[in-house]
Amino acid sequence: MSMLSACGSNSIVLPYSVNDYHNTTLDTTYDTFASDLCVVNEDIASDSIEMSEASCGGLFDLNNKETLYALNVNTQLEPASLTKVMTALVALKNASLDKKLVATSNVYVTESGAQKINLKEGDSLTLDQALRILLIYSANDVANLIAENVGGTIEGFVEMMNEEAISIGATRTHFANPHGLSAKEHYTTPYDMYLMFNAAMQYPEFQEIISMTEYSTVIYDSAGVSKDISVKSTNQYINGNKTAPSNITVIGGKTGTTNAAGHCLILLARDSSSNPYIAVIMRAESTDTLYNEMSNLLQEIVN
Repeated sequence: MSMLSACGSNSIVLPYSVNDYHNTTLDTTYDTFASDLCVVNEDIASDSIEMSEASCGGLFDLNNKETLYALNVNTQLEPASLTKVMTALVALKNASLDKKLVATSNVYVTESGAQKINLKEGDSLTLDQALRILLIYSANDVANLIAENVGGTIEGFVEMMNEEAISIGATRTHFANPHGLSAKEHYTTPYDMYLMFNAAMQYPEFQEIISMTEYSTVIYDSAGVSKDISVKSTNQYINGNKTAPSNITVIGGKTGTTNAAGHCLILLARDSSSNPYIAVIMRAESTDTLYNEMSNLLQEIVN
């Protein structure tokens, strides 16, 4: 199989320490490939990975600049709440974490079954609080809150998302909203998701949030009355419902599920030597299928 890959040299620092090959404790830095990116031009198979016909995905070895597996990574698909990776990236790039966000009637999400914390008009919280709820719990009303307050309008923020996608090379992507609920002209690819997740990892706040199991905070309504908010991670590797393969640590990631998109997951993981990998699966047929296939994909790291 032919494969083109090249990687740059920008680094991020993870919020923990590990031992290197000389048994010295240090802050671990991972290449973020902000300038040159690992490129895949066709499928890369593995005899040890079985994936259903519906699923698409990829596994990227960041240190060795190698794509270990790729299946239909350039196929355009609905991303569901993987969209929120780009929502977070654009917000982090264009606003300060202490920015106060105030809800208008545009935060309301009426789609049946949509994940939300039931924000009301006049509720206020900071961008830092909102990003934690957005990425840990995947609240769709919080996505609208961030978009309107950072972009001026939700539509303006979506334009910023599409501009950012082009700027990082995610040219097979187009967004129609900041949350990922099904909409016309809202699509991306597994490879473009790798690009977006990779770009978001340049922000330490993003790294921290995607690794959190839960989050509790206080927000305020229009009268200044406090409201307690507590959320838990939707990532089953992080919340303890699923276990990663032996010698693999899942650092964090983002989930996404709609009827149209299927079940989606993108992760940052490391092996026993703390080498980093990005793994992504989209359009899995069920939650069990998603996590079984993701575990098979992660097992490829140590095979």
